[in-house]
Amino acid sequence: MTAADLARLDVPLAELIRRVDEMTALKRERMASALLAEERHQCDPVDGLFAGLPCTCKTPLATNDDYPGFADWITQQQAKNRQYRRAA
Repeated sequence: MTAADLARLDVPLAELIRRVDEMTALKRERMASALLAEERHQCDPVDGLFAGLPCTCKTPLATNDDYPGFADWITQQQAKNRQYRRAA
């Protein structure tokens, strides 16, 4: 990098302070917005219903029969994992 390159990158202190202040204000604005959104979510009257959606299905969506050999493969992987941990 040459002195000419550095000269293009050099920013007056006042400009740097302005940019930092601008970024800080934007960060505060976004944080306040996020906190308000989380607060609204905590007070959501149907949140309990939404949380229960995945639990309403009484029949299994997938079984071992849907993935032949998978249970055996998992058992083998777990055995390899245990063996590796003992060796390490």
